[in-house]
Amino acid sequence: MKVKKVVIPAAGLGTRFLPSTKAQPKEMLNIFDKPSIQYIVEEAVNAGIEDILIILGRDKKSIEDHFDKSYELEDKLKEKGNKKLLEGIEEISNLGNIHYIRQKEPLGLGHAIYCAKSFVGNEPFAVILGDDIVKSKKPCIQQLIEKYEELDSTIIGVQEVDRKDVNKYGIVKGKKLSDRLYKVEDLVEKPKIEEAPSNVAIIGRYVISPTIFDILENTEPGAGNEIQLTDGLKELSKIEDVYSYIFEGKRYDVGNKFGFLQATVEFALEDEELGKAFNEYLKNIIK
Repeated sequence: MKVKKVVIPAAGLGTRFLPSTKAQPKEMLNIFDKPSIQYIVEEAVNAGIEDILIILGRDKKSIEDHFDKSYELEDKLKEKGNKKLLEGIEEISNLGNIHYIRQKEPLGLGHAIYCAKSFVGNEPFAVILGDDIVKSKKPCIQQLIEKYEELDSTIIGVQEVDRKDVNKYGIVKGKKLSDRLYKVEDLVEKPKIEEAPSNVAIIGRYVISPTIFDILENTEPGAGNEIQLTDGLKELSKIEDVYSYIFEGKRYDVGNKFGFLQATVEFALEDEELGKAFNEYLKNIIK
């Protein structure tokens, strides 16, 4: 079955970016010249996704405003004859069919995904987490969608991480089927370093069977006393085949300050207008 829908959880409090996130969503913090959530939505659209559901928490209205049409701003840009900026603003409001729902309590990623049940229905669906931006020739989620359609089974995007960092991720144990593809045998959310079954970590991209909703409905809180999607996927793997795929592309963990700075600097260096001057600036201050 074709994957036509994506769920983007954006209900987190953004505590790692306080005080910047005290009055604005972390998803609206700019990475170079646009908010991080726009990169995520663009990835979905470029992968051929038709309907996008963003799971919001309290005080996230600016996300809705960002993707909405802005008549006053567009009129001002038309008056000034600023065609380039106008086209950029219009493009944002035409990115796709974007829907919103609120997660009323911060009960974990698994609960946030469960909130999408009525939106998804009985279809496979993609999930993209906003803390991971992936730069790749083919959109990361498209790589997983193609694998899902080939295997007709849930597929999880993964990459290898340093062993010392495994306690920050959902970790996969799997049987290797090819250079990039594994059949999942076990999943552990944020294991102790000495207990981790591997260093293959879940990196914010999934294509999931709708069977997950029946499982999440009955999943007990796990790590952090939250309902974990990883725990739900572990149960799913007991009744359906679940695979993991080492996707191609460079991943930026923009959920922490260092990764956020890495993405900002590297994206700025690639900009046609500012990249060269910014490169010279960095060379001068590093001397």
